Amino acid sequence: MSVLRRKSIETVLHQDDDEDHAHLKKALGVKDLIGFGIGIVIGTGIFTLTGLQAKENAGPAVMISFVIAGVVALLAALCYAELASAVPTAGSSYTYAYSTIGEIFAWIIAWDLILEFALGAAVVSRGWSGYVAGVFGLPSKWFAEEGSVVNLGAIFIAVLLGVVAIRGIRESKWVTNGLVLIKVLVCVFVIVVGVFYIKTDNLVPFIPPAQHSESTGSRLTSPLWQAVTGIEPSTFGVAGVFVAAAVVFFAYSGFEAVANLGEETKKPARDMPMGLLGTLAICTVLYVGVCLVVTGMVEYSKLSEGDAVADVFHQVGLPWVGILVGIAAVAGLSSVILVDIVAMGRIGFALARDGLLPPVFSRVHPRWGTPVLMTSLTVGAVALLAGFIPISVLAEMVSIGTLFAFVVVSIAVVVLRRTDPDMERPFRTPLVPVLPIVSVLACAGLMASLAVETWLRFLAWLVIGLIVYVVYSYRHSHLGTHGSGPVPTPTPFMGEPGGPGGDEASSPRGRAPDASAPDEDGRGGVR
Repeated sequence: MSVLRRKSIETVLHQDDDEDHAHLKKALGVKDLIGFGIGIVIGTGIFTLTGLQAKENAGPAVMISFVIAGVVALLAALCYAELASAVPTAGSSYTYAYSTIGEIFAWIIAWDLILEFALGAAVVSRGWSGYVAGVFGLPSKWFAEEGSVVNLGAIFIAVLLGVVAIRGIRESKWVTNGLVLIKVLVCVFVIVVGVFYIKTDNLVPFIPPAQHSESTGSRLTSPLWQAVTGIEPSTFGVAGVFVAAAVVFFAYSGFEAVANLGEETKKPARDMPMGLLGTLAICTVLYVGVCLVVTGMVEYSKLSEGDAVADVFHQVGLPWVGILVGIAAVAGLSSVILVDIVAMGRIGFALARDGLLPPVFSRVHPRWGTPVLMTSLTVGAVALLAGFIPISVLAEMVSIGTLFAFVVVSIAVVVLRRTDPDMERPFRTPLVPVLPIVSVLACAGLMASLAVETWLRFLAWLVIGLIVYVVYSYRHSHLGTHGSGPVPTPTPFMGEPGGPGGDEASSPRGRAPDASAPDEDGRGGVR
């Protein structure tokens, strides 16, 4: 038994054929994937980080920061697209790592994804609560980011959207697509209206000159590269643009959640690349447009740090637009929370199916076709984090978790090209190995721009994960205990065929009645 044991690609591709396994419903097309992608990407980042980073680090060049972050995300997306189309799976980068560089690395990346999505959902839940309080005048004691002991608004929205995620992937996509339509239309409206209020003087200097930071904080709060080189902390200038890029990368975090929906996509070979790349293209254009409007309407030093997009319209005498933006923010943040919770459930499902978590978490509801227990546990954890932990403590950890996942996926593309060159690849990442190497370096560069304390928290989380792996996962891994043989069947749910009160007419193991029919790309059912 080795911590570097690997799961074969053939096993991953055909695990959906095994009638002894639980199955997820195939209900998604390319429009749904783009809807989920935009649903998780456009949210807290653009509505809250734009003003903060323009004011503290980049000035009007914050739009360049978003472009840099978008390019890095695009490099990773090209790598994700190859793997997600060739190996459609609920585990995403976890499964890619399991099939290329070994179990221990797969566990580390899965543990990292748990951090990313759980903290991401908690952060956004608190942001949602704050915007709702602002729009409807709710008491800050229970809804505001500052001054509240327990954020009831954050707990409420996490639980509510958790119920939607548990109810089914079709219900989740309907809610997500509706919320996405609202916030995209409002973002476009903001750009169109805001263009007429741009003053070119506000965009000069585009990159404010570098200046020494007046912060009295320790080196723990400075970017890692500054702490290592001994360079005095500074703000603005070119370095400030890159620091802002590392932080606003949070605004792109989560698009890889689309890859977690591979097993629920009708035609993954065609739709996964289009879903990933389409998400990034639309979001980047909207981000740059909003940044141009915000920094062009009001001088960057006068921007609000909490709700800049809404506040700039108040400052130019258009408060009704600010209210509209607040409503869009509520819709936008709601969709982010929902997709985060959906993605977390799929990661836990994949881990339990491989034996790295207790098998109870791989159970799929026979009617809804969702991993109910894992999703419920996720909702509980997110609600607790959102209710009691401030945004400032958690936000940067989402960025470092996302970037780390991108590094692993980029490496996996190169490894698989060498270890399995004949594998069918409906989409091929261009310029391999150059592009994946550039992706790794770009991600590492942004990670180095994050604070030292963020790195320490991230390393502490990984240590906890390694302890869990040694104590439980290593000993119970199906790859280690059963080799290539059959995997034990999870105990059915109440009402599931073979379980108490099971209905013979129900579809087996929660599979949709038509899920066994082959899709056009040959990956939908029995091959």
